[in-house]
Amino acid sequence: MEAYYLYFKSLHLIFVVTWFAGLFYVPRLFMYQIEASEKPEPDRTILGIQLALMTKRLWKIITWPSMILASVFAFIMLHIQPGWLQAPWMQIKLGFVVLLYAYHFKNHQIYKQLQAGNFKYTTQFMRIWNEGPTLILFAVIFLVITKSATNWIWGLAGLIVLAILLMLGIKLYKSIRDKNPNA
Repeated sequence: MEAYYLYFKSLHLIFVVTWFAGLFYVPRLFMYQIEASEKPEPDRTILGIQLALMTKRLWKIITWPSMILASVFAFIMLHIQPGWLQAPWMQIKLGFVVLLYAYHFKNHQIYKQLQAGNFKYTTQFMRIWNEGPTLILFAVIFLVITKSATNWIWGLAGLIVLAILLMLGIKLYKSIRDKNPNA
């Protein structure tokens, strides 16, 4: 099985990319569904049906299968290289992966609520929520590439700075959009 390690790693990375694509886009579709629910008829119904269908297809055909396959190939790689589990950087990375699973499952809960026509969240919340996987992705990529947990303080500081920049970007976009709704 070790001879196939790089193939499993390649497949893992491919499905991580497609999983993240879904996690980046599905909150955006949630936001559009929320916005559509506030429109007058017939726009509300037409947009609502189309956005619910797009979300369903993204979630069930791309995002869920990608999460499962990325996980399967990760477990296979850890089976082949169990020593990685002893590495501090891997333990921290797996902590971020647990956060990513939590984010995924919360998105599933939001997906089910929106598909049922239950709109509990604001578009502003969704804009902020949409940045969750970005922070996790940055952390995981730096951990995997540098294989260093000793510089975690700098990494944490970088994540905080990134989070602040993302929030400022969201606020700036909101102010631009408030002045020009078509922006």
